[in-house]
Amino acid sequence: MHQHHNTFRALLFSLLSGLIFGLGLILAGMANPAKVLAFLDLAGWWDPSLGLVMGGAIAVGALAFAIAKKRPHSYLGFAIQLPTSRIIDIRLILGSLTFGIGWGLVGICPAPAFVLIGSGSDKGLVFTLFMIIGMAIFELLENFKKSKRATGK
Repeated sequence: MHQHHNTFRALLFSLLSGLIFGLGLILAGMANPAKVLAFLDLAGWWDPSLGLVMGGAIAVGALAFAIAKKRPHSYLGFAIQLPTSRIIDIRLILGSLTFGIGWGLVGICPAPAFVLIGSGSDKGLVFTLFMIIGMAIFELLENFKKSKRATGK
């Protein structure tokens, strides 16, 4: 029974965290592709307001990571798994470029895409569909490379 209670509590906190995060995206304007594109348009009608949002998010994230590094378990009792790699390789660079190019072209990134889907936006749905297709292509390429290495070809 105790395990069921912990799972329910974890799911409840996950749901609340997601709702708060989504509400924050809406209030900050991050779910509005036009506002995001205006922030990215340094040569045109630049809107710097999202810079404040990002700065605040970085500050909150830095504080959360600093606290998490000092704890063996989360507040819900789960093991904390923080990234350990400090390697900047071609995969990281290409992934970052792909993310940035996609964000710059349409003004949507993954989390706001889900908010847009929830609001009934076709743009969010199309973005998410192509994001899933891109993830599937990545998995296919990774599996192809692994099978090639395993066979020695």
